[in-house]
Amino acid sequence: MAERPGLGRQQRADRILDTARDLLLSWGYRRVTIDELARRAGVGKGTIYLHWRSREEVFQAVSAREAAAMADAIVDAVRNDPAEVALHRYLRRLFVEAMNRPVLRALYTRDADTLGTFLAASHHHRLEESKLDVNRDYLSVLAAEGLLRPDLNLADLDYTLPTIVFGFFAAEPFHPPAITLSLEQKADQLAETIRRAFEPTKKPSGDALKRAAAKALPILQRLARDHRAATYGGDHDD
Repeated sequence: MAERPGLGRQQRADRILDTARDLLLSWGYRRVTIDELARRAGVGKGTIYLHWRSREEVFQAVSAREAAAMADAIVDAVRNDPAEVALHRYLRRLFVEAMNRPVLRALYTRDADTLGTFLAASHHHRLEESKLDVNRDYLSVLAAEGLLRPDLNLADLDYTLPTIVFGFFAAEPFHPPAITLSLEQKADQLAETIRRAFEPTKKPSGDALKRAAAKALPILQRLARDHRAATYGGDHDD
């Protein structure tokens, strides 16, 4: 496949990333080479290196683009329904969105056959650290609006909250065939676990949810921008 002239920078990057995603899911991280990626995408190796400095950065961009799309979906949900800002609703949507996106599902379930050593890459760890900052700001908004239990120490949630959430992802390969819950049913059980563990028993008012949503939207949009910058290096067409 020859490279088409006149493609914009982001269009060209997306074409390469689409090919990289398909190869990642079909072959796994270990087997995909820049040579094969360039051949399948119909570009020269030098074109790939115009966008990313290494194979590792290409696949970091693949996962970051998927994460940006997931963040966009969450932002849209909160914008359309302020009740989606509640912690249990937010994490329910995150679970469903991630499990419906094969690359993110591989990341969250720690699928080593697909991702190999990519899980230990420094770029991946840096992105996780940026997500932690966003999560702290988001949780502070919830606490200020009374959407979290007042006796919680927010600093403790850095560990306890992701441990619970990632447990739902990580447990997937270990469930026996007799457990036949649908994705929606699993998401409901995650949401109920989070609600009972971290939220007050009294249902929040509509006004509190609207205030929290208005404050949280810029924070969640920042997460989408961070992921997009990790995809395109902050140099993309909008």
